[in-house]
Amino acid sequence: MSKFMQALLTGMFYTFILDFFIFLGVKLHYIDFYNVDLYYNILFVDNQNIYIYIFVSLIIGFINTYIANIKITLIFIGSLFFISFSTLIPTVGHTVGGMMFMKKNITYNDAKYSYTGDQYYSGRDEITIYDYELKKTITLSKKDLKE
Repeated sequence: MSKFMQALLTGMFYTFILDFFIFLGVKLHYIDFYNVDLYYNILFVDNQNIYIYIFVSLIIGFINTYIANIKITLIFIGSLFFISFSTLIPTVGHTVGGMMFMKKNITYNDAKYSYTGDQYYSGRDEITIYDYELKKTITLSKKDLKE
């Protein structure tokens, strides 16, 4: 049981670092690019999928703890770190952010108006979209929108 806990905690530690750099790249090159008013901590916490996090933690922990061949472990974990750090490259970070958050040609309605455009980010209380008609980025309050 002790070795299992070591694998789980080691995997969680590595996965936390990997997620940190993925979301850092998205924040720097996607969220800030579109001037979405959002702090890193909120981005990280609101978009963390616990099931994927635990699954990846178990895999990384298992490989790190139970595989005796250190070359395989270094290649696998090094590749994951390389992929994670690649979001710090502006084009990669922007593309990953777009895949995670952007929705094209979305329509929202409130009591008076209808907004059609590209959704950049949907947060806790607000949605940031680029409105085609207004030709600018606007922020809509979720509580004011009709379902």
